[in-house]
Amino acid sequence: MLSRVWSSAVLGVDALPIEIETHTEPNIPRWTVVGLPDGAVRESRDRVWAALKTSGLPTPRGAVTVNLAPADVRKEGSAYDLPLALGLLAAIGEGLITQDVLDEVVIVGELGLDGAVRPVRGILPMAIGARDDGRRAMLVPPENAAEAAVVEGLEVYPVRTLQEAFNFLTRERGRGTPEPTHAHVASAVEAGGPDFADVRGQGLVKRALEVAAAGGHNALMVGPPGSGKTMLARRLPGILPPLSSAEALETTKILSVSGRSTSRGGLVSERPFRSPHHTISNAGLVGGGSNPMPGEISLAHNGVLFLDELPEFDRPVLEVLRQPLEEGEVTIARARATVRYPARFMLIASMNPCPCGHAGDPTRACVCAPGQVQRYLAKVSGPLLDRIDLHVEVTPVPFDDLSRREDAEPSAAVRRRVEAARERQAVRFASVAGRYCNAQLTSPEVRRWCRLDDAGRGLLKSALTRLGLSARAHDRILKVARTIADLDGAEAVAPAHVAEAIQYRSLDRAGWGVGG
Repeated sequence: MLSRVWSSAVLGVDALPIEIETHTEPNIPRWTVVGLPDGAVRESRDRVWAALKTSGLPTPRGAVTVNLAPADVRKEGSAYDLPLALGLLAAIGEGLITQDVLDEVVIVGELGLDGAVRPVRGILPMAIGARDDGRRAMLVPPENAAEAAVVEGLEVYPVRTLQEAFNFLTRERGRGTPEPTHAHVASAVEAGGPDFADVRGQGLVKRALEVAAAGGHNALMVGPPGSGKTMLARRLPGILPPLSSAEALETTKILSVSGRSTSRGGLVSERPFRSPHHTISNAGLVGGGSNPMPGEISLAHNGVLFLDELPEFDRPVLEVLRQPLEEGEVTIARARATVRYPARFMLIASMNPCPCGHAGDPTRACVCAPGQVQRYLAKVSGPLLDRIDLHVEVTPVPFDDLSRREDAEPSAAVRRRVEAARERQAVRFASVAGRYCNAQLTSPEVRRWCRLDDAGRGLLKSALTRLGLSARAHDRILKVARTIADLDGAEAVAPAHVAEAIQYRSLDRAGWGVGG
């Protein structure tokens, strides 16, 4: 007898339908799995057999051949245990499970030896794929149900055991059959996290981070130790706008594929904030492995990637950021597969101005030789620096600012301005798919939405000539100026907006000679 069960595989952040064909015949007992299975799939025989026996369900007698189609795609992981077991029950030929029922559902889940169904990764793209392929329902582990349920137009049934899945497919209601799971509505971002009100002084840096948050721009903070760079960066999520529904779906798909889904399930409600250690490898940052997995830049998609002590990262690791910063995605090529992961993130970095950290510090003298300073700064290449929109010098906070009793402006007030600016951008980009903020503008869009009057053009030309900026820096200044105008509620970009944007190119202005 022959049965067909539908399951799913994950490639990047998308899903591929997998057809599991099971054939049984009276013969010498054997178990054969074809269709490029990995070790975990081949080992499923023992898990499936034990689960069937402990669940009191029939086991086949004779030869069993399982084909995982398409046969030219490698099948990895334990997510095929449950569909393999149910396909085996359908192929026994006792009329227990009919093919028309199997054609309506997609089934995924790992089996324990006691028949329990265990969670798998990548359930959200699998659910989206099941709906797009016209399936009515999906059987998933209970831990994955809330995540899959966010997909509209698909009934999601959590099954705790193999027996429950069997009861569902045989229509034996009332004997532990599952009920459909409803989507979890994510709550608003909770208050109580790190707040800008805790930071004394640093008005210029706070303004720069507000501009960065409003337009999704990259920023680099340069200053001596203890000036508040890390403290400010960790308060940035508190002023970012909430994720839109499309952004939340994109972000949750990446977390799902990487096995980092939220404990409550459903769509994530907060923008990610990733802060890897400076010893991270290339693969850890951009993704990789024999079975390519998302790296930190993809886990920070639609959120913030914070690189503290930027020059301490290996230079080859930093250089791999250049393409994702431009294109918003990373392509990982391996012998088995080539996958693309989204990587549209805000890069927030911090660094000292020299090895001792006190170059330009008005309170302490720098003890570094000029050559040491140049070698230190040269760890950050010119092309990478060119891709950072805002360069901000962070100076030590004076005693008078530290000792003030009154609180600084809270993050909630800043966030309201940021959200108003983002709303203006949402109206502007309503007809452009995948465009959420000014930092994502293409060159033609910059010319369309960042037009300057004669005074503004003259100011920008003078700055480009004096600082020797590139064409990329020209466009980034215009994007930042557009964001500043949005914060002011202005339709046109005025010379004052351009002047403030130029102010945020402090490393170009200082002529620090960062190596290319």
